[in-house]
Amino acid sequence: MEDISKNIPQICVPITGVSEAEIMEQLAIVLTVQPDIIEWRADFFEALDDTACVDILLSKMAEQTKVPILFTVRSEKEGGQAISISDDEVVSLLVHLSKHKALTYIDYEIANTEDAIGLVQEACAKHGKLLILSHHNFTETPDTAILVEKAQQAEKYGADFAKLAVMPQSRKDVTRLLHATSQIDELLHIPVITMSMGELGAITRVVGWVHGSAITFAVGVEASAPGQIAVQPLREAIEATKALTTW
Repeated sequence: MEDISKNIPQICVPITGVSEAEIMEQLAIVLTVQPDIIEWRADFFEALDDTACVDILLSKMAEQTKVPILFTVRSEKEGGQAISISDDEVVSLLVHLSKHKALTYIDYEIANTEDAIGLVQEACAKHGKLLILSHHNFTETPDTAILVEKAQQAEKYGADFAKLAVMPQSRKDVTRLLHATSQIDELLHIPVITMSMGELGAITRVVGWVHGSAITFAVGVEASAPGQIAVQPLREAIEATKALTTW
């Protein structure tokens, strides 16, 4: 597993272009802010059903940068775009792309079937890709016990990272998410990634690392989730926080 502990949190910036031209244009802009990870939100891509096209575009992206690439097809049920391929075809695509040299990370939701997760996890392990098993709730912040259970489930399924993104209804939800992150970080043997979404939860993108969150997501060109902060102010806020702590 890649050692990310030396630069916690890593800042991940999404690319959400619909066409190849938009994606390459966004990539050029994103590279100017020097992210640690680039997430290709491929559920936005109009040619997702053309595997050869996805392959070629990934290679073109890798020609422009050595920044690690995270490939995500976010399901519509968890905040993603409507796509033209079936759930089984998504699994087939992820298994196929696990062989692609341009990729470092693959994201897949914990809510998928155990068999589907097993296929993706096995392919990632075989080809040296880091698997992020994720859970997104755009309505509420579930009970802490449920958050812990989701993270433990990700580890049980062989994930390299457990990711939880939830929506707060109050400041109490935000602080509870941070406390849950600390608890999960102590319980798990894999890194955790958490965030409280929306404007109310934006602070978690700045200080989540204090509680153990390994990666934070920022706006590159367009936000891929509510509450994301532009890279430069986010980086400055994180560095200012680090300068005031002994963590």
